[in-house]
Amino acid sequence: MSKEIIGRSVPRLEDRPLLTGRGRFAADISFPNQLIMRVVRSDVAHGRIKSIDTAAARALAGIFAVWTNADIAALPPIDVRLTKVEGLGPYRQPILARDRVRYVGEPIAAIFAADAYVAEDAAELVAIEIEELSANLSAAREPTEFAPGLNSEPLAVRKGYGDVDAAFKAAKHIITLELAIGRHSGVPIETRGAVARYDTTRDLLEMHGAAKVPHWNRDQIAKMLGRERKSVNLHEGHVGGGFGVRGELYPEDVLVCEAARRFKRPVKWIEDRREHLIACNHSRQQIHRIRAAIDDQGKILAIDNEFFHDQGGYVRTHGATVPDLAAAMLPGPYRVPAYRAVGHIRLTNKTPGGTYRAPGRYESTFVRERLLDAIAAKVGIPPGEARRRNLLAKADMPYTVHVDTLGTEVIYDSGDYAGLIDKAMATAAWNEIQKAVAARRAKGETVGAGLALFVEKSGLGPFDDVTIEVEPSGAVELVTGAASVGQGVETVMAQICAETLGVDYRSIRVIHGQTDRIERGLGAFASRVTVMTGEATRRAALLLRAKLLAAAAEQMQTAPDALTLANGEITRSGGAGASMTIGGAVAALIKDGKRAFAEGSFESSHMVYPYGVHIAQVKVDRETGGVKVERYLVAYDIGRAVNPLLVEGQITGGVAQGIGGALYEEFLYDTRGEPLSVTFADYLMPTAREVPPMDVIISEDAPSPLNPLGLKGAGEGGVNAVGAAIAAAIDDAIGMPGAITELPVTPQRLKAILRRHAP
Repeated sequence: MSKEIIGRSVPRLEDRPLLTGRGRFAADISFPNQLIMRVVRSDVAHGRIKSIDTAAARALAGIFAVWTNADIAALPPIDVRLTKVEGLGPYRQPILARDRVRYVGEPIAAIFAADAYVAEDAAELVAIEIEELSANLSAAREPTEFAPGLNSEPLAVRKGYGDVDAAFKAAKHIITLELAIGRHSGVPIETRGAVARYDTTRDLLEMHGAAKVPHWNRDQIAKMLGRERKSVNLHEGHVGGGFGVRGELYPEDVLVCEAARRFKRPVKWIEDRREHLIACNHSRQQIHRIRAAIDDQGKILAIDNEFFHDQGGYVRTHGATVPDLAAAMLPGPYRVPAYRAVGHIRLTNKTPGGTYRAPGRYESTFVRERLLDAIAAKVGIPPGEARRRNLLAKADMPYTVHVDTLGTEVIYDSGDYAGLIDKAMATAAWNEIQKAVAARRAKGETVGAGLALFVEKSGLGPFDDVTIEVEPSGAVELVTGAASVGQGVETVMAQICAETLGVDYRSIRVIHGQTDRIERGLGAFASRVTVMTGEATRRAALLLRAKLLAAAAEQMQTAPDALTLANGEITRSGGAGASMTIGGAVAALIKDGKRAFAEGSFESSHMVYPYGVHIAQVKVDRETGGVKVERYLVAYDIGRAVNPLLVEGQITGGVAQGIGGALYEEFLYDTRGEPLSVTFADYLMPTAREVPPMDVIISEDAPSPLNPLGLKGAGEGGVNAVGAAIAAAIDDAIGMPGAITELPVTPQRLKAILRRHAP
C-alpha cells in the first residue's frame, strides 16, 4: 500500500477511538484530588469596579480559594502572537479585570472548589459593585478614550500601491458601496476547557486540552509564570472543533496553570455554552466603504477601501491579523492596477475578537464580489463576464500583489483562474441554471443564482519539524510540532510518510500536540499543516529511507541504489534474490548502536495560494423573508490533494459554516451592551436541513512551485465565498441588483428590503 498512496481517499486513522467512545476531550481528563475552577464574569459591558466582596463565597463549605486581580497582580497580560505591531501592548486583556470591565463576560474572579456545583454556588455569592459607564457598540463611531492617553483605535492597517487618485480622475464610472458583515464566530461542539497539573517532584507544570499552537502557548505560559520553558508541557487531546477560536491562549488557561502551581493540586475548568458564546473569541464584524474606478468596459482601474473592524473590548493573541488579512487579500483574483485600503481597528464594549475560519477573507470576498456584481450591473454585462474581464491570467503567475500580510509578501504562486471558472460553470450547467430559474420565476417563484471567486492563502511558515523512527516490529512513529483540530492531520502525514518511506500508512503512528516530544513547532492555523508539516515529513522520510537501505545493503552485500523499499519489504530492484523486512534493517542498525531515526525540517518565507469558485442557487419566500439554499457548488484548486475525501469534507463543512454567517448566525447586543445571543435559541446555526446538496470539484491544475509535492491548503476554501455567492443569488432571485449589502441576510432584513422596493 506504500505506492501512490498520495492522492487516494484512504480511511482516516483518527476515527477509530472517536467512533468507539475512546476519545479524550478536555472534559474526559481528570486527576485525583483535582479542584474545579468557576469564573465569575462581568454582567456589565462597560464600567468601573468599585468593590468585589468575596467573603460569602469563601465561607461556603467546600470552597478552597477565591481569586480576584489582587491575588494574581504579578501576572502580565497574554502577548500578541500574530501580526506583532507596535502600540498594541496597552490594549491587551488582564487575566482578571482590574479597575474596569469592558464587555459582558469579562473574568473578574475565579472560584476553586472540589465540586463543580459548589463552585457555581459560590460564584453566585461574589458581590461585585460596578459603576456603569456608557457602552460603545459601534466601530464606525469616532474613537473614544480607552485609558488615559489612549483612544479606542489602537491601530489603522494600511495597504496599497499605484496612483489611486489619478485612476479615479480618469475613470468612466465610479462605483461606491457601503457593506457590512455581522459579528459571528466558530461555535465548536466542544466548548473551551483546560486541566493543569503540577508535579512537585519534577517541578513540572502540565496543561491538557485543545491547543492549536502548543509550543507558543507553552512558551507564553512559562514566560508569564516566570518558569523555564522546559518546565512546562502542553498535551493536546482530541478536539471537538477548532475553527480558529479554540486552542488560542485565553485568560482561563493561565488561571488554571497558576492555580495548579500554587495549590499543588490539579485544577480543571470546562466552560458552559453561555460562557462560550459571551467569552470565546468573536469575529467577522466589519463595515466597508469601498469605491472602484472602472472604464467603459467594466475593467477595474483602482479600488479604494476604508473599513472599520470591530475588535471588541481588548486586543487578544491575534493582534491585527483579521483586518490585516482583509486589507491584503481584498484584490483577490483580479488585476487591480491601483489599490488603497485603510482598516481602522476599533475597540468596542463587546467580546474581544480573533480569527475564525478564513479570517479577513470571508469579509473581503463578500465586499469585493459585491463590487464586481455592481460593476456588472453598471456596465450592463453578466456577472461572469465582469469577472472574466478583470481576471489575472495564467501567464501572469507568479503574480506580485505589492502588499504584505502575516510577515510575508503576497505573491500568487500559481493559478489558472479563468480555467477554473470555466470548469465550475460547465459542471454546474450555468446556462441551464439561468434558463431554469427564469422559467420558475415566470411561474411566480422567487429563485436565483449567483457566483463568487476568491483567492485563499495557506502554508504559512517559517518552519516545521518532524521526526520519524521505525521500531524493530516495523511500526513507524512520526512526531510533529503541528496540532490537530480535526482536519485529518494523522492520516495526511501518514500518507506522505508511507509513500516516501515505502510502508503501509496504517503502520504509522502520528504524535502531535505534545511539547515534550519535539523541541519546536508552530501548530495548526492558517491552513499550514499539509504544506509545511507535509514537506518536513517527506524530507524526514527520505533521509530515513536512505539510512534503512544503506543498512540493508550492507547485510545483503549490494549497493543501496540496487534496493527498493516498498510495502515494508526491502528487495533487489530487479525483484530477484533475497529480501529483508524493514524490521530486519532496523535490527541491523540497532546492532551497530544506531537508531532507525531521522529528522526533517522545511522552511518557507512565502505562502501558497489556492483559489476557487462558489455557485449558489436560492429560493426566497417573500412572505416570511426566509432564504432556502437549494444547490451549491464549490470548485477549488488545491495544487495537489493528498486525500481528496478529506479535502471534500473540509470544503463541505466550510460551506455549512459560511451559510451560517450568510443567513443565520449573529451576535447581537442591546443598547447597554448586554448580549442577546447567549443560547442556541437566539444564536441560530444551520442544521442538516438548511445545508443543501453540494457538488465539489477538487482541481489540481495549478500545483505550487514552492514545495516539491505542489501542495496547497484546504481548510478555508469552503467558507470563503459563501456570503458573497448567496448575496448574489438573492439579488438575482428578487430582481434587485445590489440589494444585499449586509450579512447575515435574516428574514427581518430581507423583508425590509422587499418592502422598500415594493411596487
